[in-house]
Formats: sequence, structure tokens, C-alpha cells
Amino acid sequence: QVQLVESGGGLVQAGGSLRLSCAASTIRFNIYTMGWFRQAPGKERELVALIIAAGKTTYADSVKGRFSISRDNAKRTVSLIMNSLKPEDTAVYYCHARRIDGTISWGQGTQVTVSS
Repeated sequence: QVQLVESGGGLVQAGGSLRLSCAASTIRFNIYTMGWFRQAPGKERELVALIIAAGKTTYADSVKGRFSISRDNAKRTVSLIMNSLKPEDTAVYYCHARRIDGTISWGQGTQVTVSS
């Protein structure tokens, strides 16, 4: 498994922005689909966004137009820019890596809190 280290969470007012970053330990970063999931208290973990090595992206309907995922294959990082944040975006955000053989790795999570 690959080690994933997230950074960038915090407290922000509604309408504000945050940037999350995730650094991966693997040197074979380009064989991983990378993504962000989130889990709010009392709810199941849900997909936020995914990005494949070639750059194609997928977003949850709830964040389309507000969030943007990107990756830097040379630096082995994936980022999530979150704009127009809402209180319902409050959750622990997890970096996710899926290798081409299906092996999945998770980061430790970073808290994002949006106040109204």
C-alpha cells in the first residue's frame, strides 16, 4: 500500500475556500487513480472527486462547479480546491488511492468545518 499524507483542512466561513493537498509515497504514482472522499458525523463515507493519471475527473453532484481536483504526477500530489463552501461540506476528508490492480489506500483524514 501507498502512504498518503493530507494537509490543508481547517475552519472556514460559509462561502469561503480551502485547498486540500495529499502527498503519496509511491514512485509509481501514475498507475494510481487518486481521489477525495468525505465522511460527516453519522453518515457513510462518500465520494467527492476522482482523477485518473491522464487527468480525467469525476465529481459528486453536490460539489460540481464548486470543487476542483488536480494532480501533479511529477510531485506525486493530488489537490482539491473547494470554493463556495457550505455548512453541509463539513466532514473529515480522506485522500484515496486506487492502484490498477484494485488495491486501495487511505490517508489519515483532515477535518474541514464550514460555519454558517
